[in-house]
Amino acid sequence: MSGIIADAAYKQYEKRLFKDVLANPIPHHIAIIMDGNRRFAKELGLGAGEGHKEGRNKLEELLQWGLETGVKILTVYAFSSENFSRNDEELTELMKLFEENFYRVGDDERVHNHKIRIKALGMLTMLPSEVQKAIKYAEDKTKDYNAYQLNLAVAYSGREEIIQAIREIAGKVKNGDMQVNEINQKTFSQFLYTADLPDPDLILRTSGEVRVSNFLLWQLAYSELYFVDVYWPGFRMIDFLRAIRTYQQRTKRYGR
Repeated sequence: MSGIIADAAYKQYEKRLFKDVLANPIPHHIAIIMDGNRRFAKELGLGAGEGHKEGRNKLEELLQWGLETGVKILTVYAFSSENFSRNDEELTELMKLFEENFYRVGDDERVHNHKIRIKALGMLTMLPSEVQKAIKYAEDKTKDYNAYQLNLAVAYSGREEIIQAIREIAGKVKNGDMQVNEINQKTFSQFLYTADLPDPDLILRTSGEVRVSNFLLWQLAYSELYFVDVYWPGFRMIDFLRAIRTYQQRTKRYGR
């Protein structure tokens, strides 16, 4: 009985918080560092692969929460370039999961009904060819959509993104295609993976870690940061709403 009462109270609180959040400006672009899949699985006595599957399921929930709250752009940190150092068994499971998920999202009815563009950000050539094909499938099927956007950062490194941009700009200057005095913040941003995106309004990280871990280093200059002490698979809509509410409170206080 106590469990039923607790669930009912939770639902009521979630409903009230949802209403309060919708009464204020919603962040246009939210980026999320999805951290804690392996620790979540370990605490339940499961393998890392099961943790990643639970994390995948949570991402599908997040997509729905974004639609319900009206967040236009979601960018999630799914796999860093440093993660390639993990053991072969876990990497094989992860790559298979990525392959399945990109095909899955490319065929998702919600994606097509709501005109959600899917885009992968990162050093994609580092990924197995099967994953690259799945990414192309999802991107091609949604390339003409512009109502919402879901970006998945895979084989991603913020520092490498900046270095690649510098190399490309240096090459253009060397070839005479760009003048040094044309290099500024706006032009530099055009050489990043996120060239066609506004910077994130809010960046949140799960798992209780308080760091950005090489994610969107250039883009987060003026983003609000929010850290929540819960593993990614255990992340709830109420946590998502609290993050947005905190963003709203901060921006109101700063007069933005």
